[in-house]
This record gives sequence, C-alpha cells and structure tokens, in this order.
Amino acid sequence: MKRFFIATAVFIILLVVVIVVRTLMHQPSAALDIEQVEIELNETELAQNLSESIRFKTVSFQLPEYKNRSQFTDFISWVHDTFPLVHERLEYLQFNDTMLYRWTGSDTSLKPILVTGHYDVVPVIPGTEHLWEHPPFGGVIADSIIWGRGALDDKSGVLGILEATTYLLESGYEPTRTVYLSFGHDEEIGGSEGAAAVAAYLQEQRIQLAWSLDEGSFIFDGLISGVNRLVAAVNVAEKGTLNLNIVAEAEGGHSSMPPQKSAVTDLARAIIKLEENPVPGGLEGLAAEMFDVVSRYMSFIPKALFANKWLFGGVMDSQLSTAPTTNAMLRTTTAPTMLSGSVKSNVLPIEAVATVNFRIHPRDSMDSIENYVTDLVASDSISVHRLGGSEPSPISDWIAPGFEVISQSMREVYGDIPVVPGLMVAASDSRHYGKVADNAYRFNPIRLTPELLTGFHGTNERISVADYVQGIRGYVQIIYHGSSS
Repeated sequence: MKRFFIATAVFIILLVVVIVVRTLMHQPSAALDIEQVEIELNETELAQNLSESIRFKTVSFQLPEYKNRSQFTDFISWVHDTFPLVHERLEYLQFNDTMLYRWTGSDTSLKPILVTGHYDVVPVIPGTEHLWEHPPFGGVIADSIIWGRGALDDKSGVLGILEATTYLLESGYEPTRTVYLSFGHDEEIGGSEGAAAVAAYLQEQRIQLAWSLDEGSFIFDGLISGVNRLVAAVNVAEKGTLNLNIVAEAEGGHSSMPPQKSAVTDLARAIIKLEENPVPGGLEGLAAEMFDVVSRYMSFIPKALFANKWLFGGVMDSQLSTAPTTNAMLRTTTAPTMLSGSVKSNVLPIEAVATVNFRIHPRDSMDSIENYVTDLVASDSISVHRLGGSEPSPISDWIAPGFEVISQSMREVYGDIPVVPGLMVAASDSRHYGKVADNAYRFNPIRLTPELLTGFHGTNERISVADYVQGIRGYVQIIYHGSSS
C-alpha cells in the first residue's frame, strides 16, 4: 500500500511538472521587427464623408417592393462626386446597384485581388427610433463619435476602401497587380443581384482572383475573455445555414377535451430534445488554431488549460460551449426561431410547426445536419422538412500570401499584435466572391469593443472617428501590399 501511495505521489508530481513546463513554454512568438507606418489623413474630412454616406437610407428590405431605389441611385452618384479620382482613374462597371471598379496593374499576368464591402443596411425596427441617442440616419458626429445605421456594418468599410484608394492615387501610387473594388447593394438579403452578378461577370471573363477581402471580423479589443490586448481575427471561412421545419401531426379537436398528447406537446418535446442534444463539436481546426495563439497572452490558469489540451480538452470544450460567442465557433448551432399551431385558442391543432435555423460548421453539411435532426426527433407523429440553406464555405489558407499581406498591414498600423484565423458565424458576400478567388478572407481593419456589438443590426450603431481613420490606414496598407507584387 505504501508503494502505491508513493507511486501515486510521484505520478502527481510529474504530472504537475509537465503541466507547468508546458504552460511556461506556451508563450507568444518573438516580437516582429515591423516598423509602424505614418499616414497623415484629414480626420475631419474623412468623418464628414462617412457621416454624409449614412444619411442615404440604402435599406435592404426582405420584400423588394419596400426598396427606395432613389436612395441607392443617389448614393452611387454621391460616391462618384465625392471620390472623383477613383471614378476618373479606374474603370467602372455597374451591376444593378452594385459598383465595380478595376484598377489595372502594370503586370496583367498576375492574378488580381478584390477588396469589397457593402453599402446596404438593415432596417431600423419600427418603434425603436426613440431608443437611439441620435437619429439612425442622421449621421451625427458628436464627441468624436459617428452615429447611424451603417457606421459599422458596412459603410465604414466601403468608405474606408474608397478613402484608402484616393490616398494612394493622390500619392502617385501605381499598382503592379490589378485591384478590383466592389461595393454591394444587397448583401443584407443575400447578395443575389450584386455580389453574385459581379462573381458571374468575373467567371465569364475568366478572371480568377488571387484572394478577396470582404467584411467580417475586426480588430478585437476586449472581446476575447482573458486577453488584454488587440487581436486581429481574420475570418477564413463562414458557416453555412439550414432551415428545417419540425412538423408534429395529431387528430386535433376541441380544447375542452384535450388528449394526453397533442401536436403541440409532441413538438415541444422535439424542440427540447434538440436543445438538450446540440450538434457535436469541439476545439479543433480553425478554433484550435485561433485559441492556440490568443491563449499565449492569457494569465497562467487559462493558459495552462490551452497548453495542455491533451489533459483538459473535455473541460475546455465544456466551458467554451457555455458562451454563445465561443460555442458558435465549436459547432453547428441550433436556434428554434418560429412557431405555428392552431388558428384559434380553443382548437387543438392538427399540425404544429417549428422552424429551426442551423448555422453549419465547416465540418458539417446540410445533409449531415438534416440526418442528425431526423435521427434525433423523427417519429410516427414528427417529421422533418428542409426549407433551404447553403453549405459552409471552403476554408481559405491562412499560410498564403494574401493572409500574410493582411497580417503585415495590421502590424504596421496597430503594432506587433497577434493575427489569427477565425470563423465567420454569420454570412457575407464572400459566399459569392469565394467562387472566383483562390482564398477569401473576411475582415475589417477597424477596432471593435464589446459595447459596440449591440449596434450590429441593433440600436445606437456607431464608430469613433479615431477608429475609423485607423481603419482607413489599414485599408491603405492592405491595398498597397496586396497590389505591389
């Protein structure tokens, strides 16, 4: 027995030593000797241009008859007038209300690059206008903050690209590699008439892009728990989407004589079963790569967990799954969003339906998720029906030159910060552009803090003048390096 306790103690000591040594070795990479750039910009003028762009109500409604076309055409005309060098010096094409510019490089044998954003915005929820500190389409600049719908999503991206291109043109820069600039008008409703049309045009012209850069992630400031420094998360893939109807059928009847089981109760049990049995996932692939880098900047205890995944992997998966943001990176997510049943309060429904939205992780597919749900909930009274969706995007290479261009550019603008690959949990126009690009990246070179998150498709969307101007510097460097060779 004594030998057993001694052996156990020795094992525990060795285990602790291994954990501590691996944790101490789990350090950030050596600082890179990258000189930060000095780019002088007129902050007042840049802020005013973004402010003016917000005043155009370029709202994408789900129902096309609600679209105010004049706001889109007026915005396009305003872009042409506000950025005359871009419009005069670059070749211009238009696809419906989507703008495409071509800046021809000196070496047309090189594959071009595409830098893109979208200028359409989501509606403001009727009745919530009074919750905004400033009118949602006022473009108010107050206390060095620019307020309004599109300030973050994504007129700051569109205007940032135009301002950066203007800066390079005024500096006399001439690209070696051809650059395309695309500004979509319908990204918020799928991009079928904008980005899809541009991608189809490039395919018809047999133009294959070296890489594309669209909206996506940001420069995270305080968004990763335990990491107290800026992190550039460049999304190299985006999730797919799938909508399924879970349908429960029963005999129905009068509510005064309810049976022990009904369509509604059967449906409720099915939904609970979905909630209690999330699609399997885990810390691997993109998520593992991202956390392997950022965890090196954490304090000792969380760093020890990530440095010793062989021992704490199960604990880490469990903990990361409890937070919506990290859970979405680990697996395909399940979200019941719509319910329907009886047409009257005293009528038992013959059919009760739940619409469930799944955001599909790249390891899964529409078929695999539909099969998983069917196996889990289908029965004599429950059936599963696919409404539609799209597959996850391919995963772009984060060791490729395009990713390195973005990394170098961010370090030149923001200092020696970690740049990591990430997964976009929503959708973007890259679902279309990725079809004509060797690699598709999704990233805005703009600082994002936790308090700004509710502005995305929500209330009080805003951006600071300083963060916006720094983002323009980021676009300047990305376009410069991306087109220099």
